[in-house]
Amino acid sequence: QVQLVESGGGLVQPGGSLRLSCAPSTSIFSISAMGWYRQAPGKERELVAGISSGEDIYYAHSVKGRFTISRDNAKNTVYLQMNSLKPEDTALYYCYAHTPSLIWGQGTQVTVSS
Repeated sequence: QVQLVESGGGLVQPGGSLRLSCAPSTSIFSISAMGWYRQAPGKERELVAGISSGEDIYYAHSVKGRFTISRDNAKNTVYLQMNSLKPEDTALYYCYAHTPSLIWGQGTQVTVSS
């Protein structure tokens, strides 16, 4: 069964940057939309950013101007560049992809703390 594998999470100070990556564990013929959700302790999972195969992009209001989503279609990989990180960005970040079935990654922890 195909899974998504995330990388790039970690501990960073406020104002710092991280870059998340997500790719399928095996080759997939086609992927339409890809993106990232996050879930903080005690909160619901929220959509952070998404990108379609035609590169239409969505950002949550809370990350606009700080986060940038991009994808490499040749590698079926999606990236999330996160700049000017804030403590409220602390969460478990999950990658998703429509293949067209919806599949998820295991999550990568992002902690923003001094």
